[in-house]
Amino acid sequence: MKYLRWLLLPFSLLYGLVVVIRNWCYDAGFFKSHQFNKPVISIGNLDVGGAGKSPMTEYLIRLLKDNHKLATLSRGYGRETKGYLILEKEARQQEAAEEELRIKSQESREDKASSISQISTSASQIGDEPAQFRHKFPDITVAVCEDRVKGINNLLPNHDIILLDDAYQHRPVEPGLSILLFDYNRINEPHLLLPAGNLREPFSGRWRAQILVISKCPAQLQVEEQQVLVQKISPLPYQQLFFTSIAYQGLQDLDGNASEIIIDKNTTVFLLTGIANASPLLHYLNGNTSHIVHHNYPDHHPFSLKNIAKLAAEFSASAAQKKIIVTTEKDAQRLEGLRHEAGLNNLPVFVIPIRVEFLNESGNSFDELIFDYVREHTTYHSIH
Repeated sequence: MKYLRWLLLPFSLLYGLVVVIRNWCYDAGFFKSHQFNKPVISIGNLDVGGAGKSPMTEYLIRLLKDNHKLATLSRGYGRETKGYLILEKEARQQEAAEEELRIKSQESREDKASSISQISTSASQIGDEPAQFRHKFPDITVAVCEDRVKGINNLLPNHDIILLDDAYQHRPVEPGLSILLFDYNRINEPHLLLPAGNLREPFSGRWRAQILVISKCPAQLQVEEQQVLVQKISPLPYQQLFFTSIAYQGLQDLDGNASEIIIDKNTTVFLLTGIANASPLLHYLNGNTSHIVHHNYPDHHPFSLKNIAKLAAEFSASAAQKKIIVTTEKDAQRLEGLRHEAGLNNLPVFVIPIRVEFLNESGNSFDELIFDYVREHTTYHSIH
């Protein structure tokens, strides 16, 4: 299949021409890019698929949320809704109270199942990543809007900092700080534009970022290879380059509670994923067990009852004495509406969270860059 994509190269040239002209119009001022008087931090990448934007956004949330009124703004890819939606702590508390009241008032099992299906659609309403942020950080504001300028203007009066998830190509916004991620596993691929390649814009577009991050690196990446990667990226004098790896955390249940279950060589793992690249997770799990049954679906796949029924049937048929179902945090958001309908609550389903770890003990340097930018552009320095 990858060789057939070379046949699409003429379309990539046409696509690239359009992108280059569009970017030139923004750079030259023919198209307007909006600047803002408070910190706006963009996290993005040049290619399609996962480069670790959500873990990096979560890293920034943890770094900033205790001292600032923080909001995340995403497009809400794959959601069934349109326009600007905001989820704040007060709204969630009211929603939770209404859910509890509705559930208590159910008069039959059928009505209860129907009600739960309707109130457990957060991922379909706001998108996978925003649903994940909402679930993990209930004290921050999570918003979605296709028009990021409108979304930022709506959020700024009541927030100190806006984090833009996957907005590097959204040129109507000129963020104060751009963090651009490169997936270590893809860095040696040809720099081809869509549809022949995976780039959304030419590799030269990296000049707009102030911070460059090579993500998903091996934890023990050798200095010699790091130097080769630096040459490949060729950061400009004003750009700082960092290397990060994925740190897998202990298993949790679907409600986010820590589990004492450990995956070992005797464990059979039924892995359910609908993400852009499950290879790093598979590599990690293979380091613990060789018994993995992978149910692999496309990125942002809307899981169906049929998908879950197939998984449950294979799980039930397995003769393994120790067996569990594992999924990612992002996928867990799309499973929420199926927990009762598909009987997931009756299966040992666990989520494996991830975090970003900086190589070369460079995390403090990265943090200081973020703090310096926020200090220089924030009028109010604490939650009030």
